[in-house]
Amino acid sequence: MADSYLPRVAEQEVDQSLRALGAVVIEGPRACGKTSTARRFAASEALLDVDANLREAARLDPGLVLDGAVPRLIDEWQLVPELWNHVRRAVDDRRAPGQFLLAGSAVPADDLIRHSGAGRLIRIRMRPLSLFESGKSYGSVSLGALLEGKAPRASDPGLRTADLVDAVVRGGWPRHVGLSLDEAARAVRAYVDETRRLDLVRVDGVRRDPERLGRLLASLARNVATEVDLTALAADTGGSEGPIDRDTAREYLGALERVMVVEDQPAWSPHLRSRSRLRKSPKRHFVDPSLAVAALGAGGDDLLADLEYLGFLFESLVVRDLRVYAQRHDGQVLHYRDGSGLEVDAVVRTRDRRWAAFEVKLGAHRIEEGAANLLRLRDRIDRKKMGEPGTLAVVTGTGYAYRRPDGIGVVPIGTLGP
Repeated sequence: MADSYLPRVAEQEVDQSLRALGAVVIEGPRACGKTSTARRFAASEALLDVDANLREAARLDPGLVLDGAVPRLIDEWQLVPELWNHVRRAVDDRRAPGQFLLAGSAVPADDLIRHSGAGRLIRIRMRPLSLFESGKSYGSVSLGALLEGKAPRASDPGLRTADLVDAVVRGGWPRHVGLSLDEAARAVRAYVDETRRLDLVRVDGVRRDPERLGRLLASLARNVATEVDLTALAADTGGSEGPIDRDTAREYLGALERVMVVEDQPAWSPHLRSRSRLRKSPKRHFVDPSLAVAALGAGGDDLLADLEYLGFLFESLVVRDLRVYAQRHDGQVLHYRDGSGLEVDAVVRTRDRRWAAFEVKLGAHRIEEGAANLLRLRDRIDRKKMGEPGTLAVVTGTGYAYRRPDGIGVVPIGTLGP
């Protein structure tokens, strides 16, 4: 059978890291493609999730798992979290790069008390497929080029609203490539059900009420790409019995973060020319917008009947893709909101202090609104301290990529790449 593997943006980071450090930890949600990517680099492997005997051996004699041709892949290592310190020690003893690849879909409960892997290990985050990785974006407008100030320029990639609905409902799950939309949607619903019933128990052994978890996931889905606060989430999670305790809601959210199903978008705190008060609340996102659709039991027809909600899901799709691309440039994806009501959907900020800001608008009729917000942001930022933005652009669902006379770019999602 032909190799159906789709190349990933993170491969370059994995390759470079293996050349520099003793171990690379690839983290990401279940089924996002971590193992397949790690296998592109591994010379031998130990698959802890499918081999109960190997897990038991790992607890009794970790060296049995560490022995093998290098780089040695240890898949779902968090099932035997004590392996962490043995890997760290083996890296110290061997004094050579590229010894281990650890792939994991959860952060173990004792993450904060394990010895640090600083200087020995590096963590690389993987997410579901971006549109560029799944072949639905040409990638002709590079985020790297935008950060350098180059004007976007590309022909219409041909995506239509129905294609974007398909991308949102199907999600970026590698195993869903080639499935019908109905089959993919059913698989994502099963993923959400598995998350609320079993996945969180596997992380720390704590049994949580799956019905409450289901209500929390549905609340997060209804409020995707917004700054919904913990009080509202606690009220929705409690249902007819009344709000659950805020600390319990926070613990539920923390567990979902540890299996990497949800991923908040932090607020950006730049230097401002004005005295506007910055808002600090994160925006709520699933790691893939398909999870929001599945948590609500919705389908493509439901989204087409509610274009406002589809707009929020499209924003979450764009944030997912920007996260994948920004990681290539050692950047993170933030959002901006201040006390005057000015909001900007996404700000990419790199470690070397470059930045670019994006408004996300599903329909072309809202490009002017997005451009106006970006111009207001430009005037509000103290650019002497923050530097000039590489790009200010509106990311749209359809159309051509170009730069407007006012300097604002227009970038269809089907042209965006790393």
